[in-house]
Amino acid sequence: MEEKGYLKIDQYDEKCVSEMAAHYKEIIRLLGEDPNREGLLKSPERIAKAMLFFTNGYDLNPEEILASAVFHEDYKQMVVVKDIELYSLCEHHLVPFVGKAHVAYIPNGTIVGLSKIPRVVDAYARRMQVQERLTKQIKDCIQNVLQPLGVAVVIEAQHMCMSMRGVQKQNSVTTTSDFTGAFLNNSKTREEFMHIIGVDLH
Repeated sequence: MEEKGYLKIDQYDEKCVSEMAAHYKEIIRLLGEDPNREGLLKSPERIAKAMLFFTNGYDLNPEEILASAVFHEDYKQMVVVKDIELYSLCEHHLVPFVGKAHVAYIPNGTIVGLSKIPRVVDAYARRMQVQERLTKQIKDCIQNVLQPLGVAVVIEAQHMCMSMRGVQKQNSVTTTSDFTGAFLNNSKTREEFMHIIGVDLH
């Protein structure tokens, strides 16, 4: 579809979109709204496509993404990619949690193209998630594919299920971490990583 010089390409399973839209139309009605009024006529389809986009990580294989750019290199110092923007859906309420991931690894003969690490984060985040599992999945993927001397993952996120409902604490941040190898067994290595990313774990 081209409109005002903007080419928009939608690649969705139309059957899936249609089925989801029918359910969202009924949900809108059950919420007390009129799904047939002008402002809501196309909302069920829009919501369906948005949800498919928010969860497109199910169509991705993070280990294949990482393995597609592995290179042999004799480098054994810490590699850190920090402040990776992260958007996910809490699987308990299907509302967003947003934040940033910090990822590090110590190579053991192989390195990976740096852009692949944020892509791995996205591939797992674009699913229905809990932050704890997301942290572990990123760590396990890097450990399994690269077999490095250690992996460290820290995620800081704000959960809309806490901010918009429930306890309604707008400024609360949840931090999770997971480590392998040198980051797990060597406190100085772990402290260096935490210093680089500027996070304190208590």
